[in-house]
Amino acid sequence: MVSSGGEDRLSIVCLLVSPTRRSLSGSTRSELAHRQTIDWHDHAVHQLIHPSRGVLAVSTEAGGWIVPPHRAVWIPAGAAHAHRAHGPTLMRTLAFDRAMDPIRVDRPTVLAVSPLLREVIISLTSLDGTGAEADRRRGNLRQVAFDQLQQVDTLPLHLPSPADERLRGIAALLHADPADQRNLAAFGAAVGAGERTLSRLFRRETGMSFPQWRTQLRLHHSLVLLASGASVTAVAADCGYSSTSAFIESFRHAFGTTPGRYRQPTADRSDASYPPLTGDSDFVP
Repeated sequence: MVSSGGEDRLSIVCLLVSPTRRSLSGSTRSELAHRQTIDWHDHAVHQLIHPSRGVLAVSTEAGGWIVPPHRAVWIPAGAAHAHRAHGPTLMRTLAFDRAMDPIRVDRPTVLAVSPLLREVIISLTSLDGTGAEADRRRGNLRQVAFDQLQQVDTLPLHLPSPADERLRGIAALLHADPADQRNLAAFGAAVGAGERTLSRLFRRETGMSFPQWRTQLRLHHSLVLLASGASVTAVAADCGYSSTSAFIESFRHAFGTTPGRYRQPTADRSDASYPPLTGDSDFVP
């Protein structure tokens, strides 16, 4: 089921019902309105999702992934997930049989999209027609896509979702207000746990320190706000940065471009909304 509504906040990942198995084959193209969601589901095949316009938030039980334009997310077969669009979003998808796995990962993963791969995805999701010639063209393009996917870089745009109830309590507070400046000791007082215990749990359950995890959450939230049209100054304040320049530097370090350049539309294609994120995103918050 597709629905819409709600504020531009990143929600806590929580799968309460069994996902719906959805049939998927070939290529698809879907227009999603701002805040439109696609509920929990999975596929029997691998799926590549590319938002050529807008920003997609992809949720799984393991956490959330933010997928801006010029990026894609690989969803392994059987992985339950849900989508939420931020800004008017054009979602393009390709399906691959289980035996065709160029990425070889066991969880959703954000990928760098080369200019060639982007054009192939757009072509495959735009091709009409039937018959031998159309099938031949699709087959050739799918082979190019497969070859490109074997060479892509995976990107650290994952926000792990902790399982411990105390960490989930802290996560809920920060999802509701990313600008909350309390340190881990103050959050511990709110959830009933000591700072050292919480610090150890964050590293064990998310693979990050608490400051790293909070920085990743703020960067995720910044992408959502930028997609909604907020100014760089407003985004910096809403995400808890001490200054606009501090936010710009953190964003540039993570994504290889400034937030101002990221949110500027390009005119080269009707479905392009942002310039490529050019950095290789070696992100260490």
